[in-house]
Formats: sequence, structure tokens, C-alpha cells
Amino acid sequence: MIYWKVTNVKHEKEHSLLLTFYNGVRKRIDLKPYLNGPIFQPLLDVEYFKQVKIEGSSIAWSNGADFAPEFLYDNGVDISSHENKQEA
Repeated sequence: MIYWKVTNVKHEKEHSLLLTFYNGVRKRIDLKPYLNGPIFQPLLDVEYFKQVKIEGSSIAWSNGADFAPEFLYDNGVDISSHENKQEA
């Protein structure tokens, strides 16, 4: 589905990212628990992890590591409604 498309990514801290999706939903996700296996090994270095970029409809790193956009959407914590309540 198109709403899974990541339109913005921002490194927050350590292995946590703030993501904005096509439908305007904003989510926070800590990817550290998912950095298993050889392709994700370089991402354990926070400086390398910060080099995240949007590629296609998701996020990726220069070594080819990436995450499916639906995984990010389903496992991220919705911060859109939380932020709207604070602004009111």
C-alpha cells in the first residue's frame, strides 16, 4: 500500500529514527533489536547508522542494508497523535 512509503527520515539518537510516511503519519522506531546478521553489522556503529537515506519507498544504507517500509510502519510507534495533543 502506498501509505507505507517513507517520505522523510531523521536520525534521533543511537539507533532510533523518526519517520514520516506518505499518509502524513509520523513514527519513531528503535532498530537496534533488528540489527542482526552480517548486512546489519555496520549499522551497530551509530556514526554509520546516521547515514540512513530514503531509497525507493523505504530507507537504506550504502552497504545495501534496508528495511521493508511495511515493517517500519507496523513496528514504529505513532507519534503523530501524541504531538498533536501536546500542541493543543
